[in-house]
Amino acid sequence: MVLPFLERHGQAIAVVLVLIGSVRIAATYTAFNQTIDEPGHIACGMEWLDKHTYNYFPEQPPLGRVAAALGPYLLGIRSQGSPRSDLIEVSAEGAAILYRGHHYFLTLSAARLGILPFFWIACLVVYAFAKRSHGGAVAAIAVFLFSFLPPVLAHSGLATTDMALTAFLGAAFVTAVRWWEQPTMKYAALFGASTGLAVLSKFSSLVFFPAAVAVLLIGYAVLDRPKLAAVAGMVNDRLPSFLVAALTGAALIAAGYRFSLAELFNGIRMLTTHNAEGHPTYLLGRHSMTGFWYFYPVTLAVKTPLAFLALLGLAVAWALPRRDRLRRDWPALALVTGILGTALFSHINIGVRHILPVHIGFSLLAAGAVAEMLKRTPTQPWARIGLAALLFWFAGSSLLCHPDYLAYCNELAGSQPEKILADSDLDWGQDTKRLAQRLRELGARQVSFNPFSMTDFPDELGLPRIVPSNAISPAPGWNAVSLSYWKTRRMGLIDTHPEITPWPDLVPPGERVGKGIMLWYVRPNAASPR
Repeated sequence: MVLPFLERHGQAIAVVLVLIGSVRIAATYTAFNQTIDEPGHIACGMEWLDKHTYNYFPEQPPLGRVAAALGPYLLGIRSQGSPRSDLIEVSAEGAAILYRGHHYFLTLSAARLGILPFFWIACLVVYAFAKRSHGGAVAAIAVFLFSFLPPVLAHSGLATTDMALTAFLGAAFVTAVRWWEQPTMKYAALFGASTGLAVLSKFSSLVFFPAAVAVLLIGYAVLDRPKLAAVAGMVNDRLPSFLVAALTGAALIAAGYRFSLAELFNGIRMLTTHNAEGHPTYLLGRHSMTGFWYFYPVTLAVKTPLAFLALLGLAVAWALPRRDRLRRDWPALALVTGILGTALFSHINIGVRHILPVHIGFSLLAAGAVAEMLKRTPTQPWARIGLAALLFWFAGSSLLCHPDYLAYCNELAGSQPEKILADSDLDWGQDTKRLAQRLRELGARQVSFNPFSMTDFPDELGLPRIVPSNAISPAPGWNAVSLSYWKTRRMGLIDTHPEITPWPDLVPPGERVGKGIMLWYVRPNAASPR
């Protein structure tokens, strides 16, 4: 009864779900101040729009950045200077754009609004991916699951590049599969355009996409065992249309860089160097500059709703024993495996956002499990009860965490998720506005605080006087501590005195402000925690 209804009305239901997701995303725009990365992305996008160059900090491609800068640009704001290719200076340039005219939250909302179309495209990709292999009913369910995932909602509402990657890496993979099945010039052009846009979204697509396609082809080779002559024939038949795809993708990439390919290769070189040097990483109380191979599995385990993980487990358990189901679900499994398999070797482990496209494959697999349980409900009462419980749990966990999608952690993380993870999975500097509000309520005139940010904050936030924190001992009065600055940087001690323990580790937890800041009050002349 349910599945036929979803099959008939799946497209309309999906549209409604996308609208609901869009409203939820837009409702977060003014709930949070800028995150640490947003000003830099906006500055680079504004350079592309205003100066017609792309030199500021090209470690990431321009597509998502230009989308983020478009709103401020249409408001009449332009580049505020010409910073060196230094991330701190570029972030200061982005902050100057946001603060221009003292319309901070209007400008920030305009920048974040530019990312919303990528959420729409990603939902379309999920729908098309699921409908191709499972039908309209599963496609509607997949859009429901995808559009309710907290990490998806979080990064759809920030002026960054992660949602652009999710949309177009997913599109590139889906259109590649469609082109292989029907190698027409139309699908070749769509495949090429999607792949080009994926490269313009984030350079990780240069690794994720080939890996996912390789896993897909290996799986088909094992499952179908085609003869070599047949494979050679299929490849030969597709060469002309593949050339169209390659030329389309190359033309889009070149156009995205205004035909200055030196900027493209400079960005790839910067990212390669960054990955080789590593990045400060925190996980399960440990620190590393080169990351942990298990970073993304652990992060997914605590950043994904448990009900959704249960559906994924059922999907895999039902697919593996049956060849027909495994072949049907193999594209989704290949997308997930290709991305996760390569991400295990990354030395930049700072958030689930870096593998956000896996949620496209996850949503299709979980939707298949929902459909299978719906089929079993007439004869198996456990399926009806279990499915209702899982869907209610999943939807409830998503709705109840509003607007804190960025910091969402499931029940496995407990009440102190900072013992497991930090950075863009918990505290990306987004809660300074909440801190300002809480300090006003307390009548504080000064706070000791090192924000997890590369820029100063505008007067619009209403912060009292800020003095730098002392990592060794708290200052008299109010002390605010960013969880990421504490956990990933050890409050500045990780580079200078890693053997010294920051004072927040030695005192009981303070008041939690939002999800990413702790607040303590220290009486004057109180004894130091040491």
